[in-house]
Amino acid sequence: MKVLVTGTTQGIGKAIAQMFLQKGHHVVGIDRQSASITHANYIHHQVDVRDYQNLPEISGVEILINNAGTQNEADIDINLKALVHVTEKYGVQSAIKSILNIGSASAHTGSEFPEYVASKGGVMSYTKNVAQRVAKFGATCNSLDPGGVLTPLNDCVVNDAELWAQIMDQTPLKRWATAEEIAEWAYFLTVTNKFATGQNILVDGGESINYHFVWKE
Repeated sequence: MKVLVTGTTQGIGKAIAQMFLQKGHHVVGIDRQSASITHANYIHHQVDVRDYQNLPEISGVEILINNAGTQNEADIDINLKALVHVTEKYGVQSAIKSILNIGSASAHTGSEFPEYVASKGGVMSYTKNVAQRVAKFGATCNSLDPGGVLTPLNDCVVNDAELWAQIMDQTPLKRWATAEEIAEWAYFLTVTNKFATGQNILVDGGESINYHFVWKE
């Protein structure tokens, strides 16, 4: 299938693109940085997703994965507004089979930078809106909302022993996901899944269900 992935030069987006390529799909990547993937079935467009006038013309997209995002840097413009524009341009059309928005566990908990959680909260509700509109094509639209993932973006806390200990104390599985694990979820939700739609799938190692029950012994 023809798969369009935004934010493919590192982290989750790169892992997703590589997984689809390994499975024999044709992948088109959009990223503001130059390509970091070399493959016969990969086409790269170096453009910022906010640069609406210069987004490439790509027809016949069957799977759209909105992964491009940022943290504490124009969050709403990149994480939400650009995602909406990309989806309307490439996703809401008759060839589409599945749309997946990479959200965040923070949208469920509110625990992060204010504009970041607002942007990801918007992604959750927009996902449901799109799911209703692409259903006429027999297509699904969901969001995949990871908790902590081992990516370069998170190195600042992963490599800080004190902060990492605090984070692990809040994470029942005592680890973070790899980008490859999130890519497996992305593949399942867009290729294997044919019926679940309008859902916000939380994958966070149990962090959001953690609680401290206090009671008299």
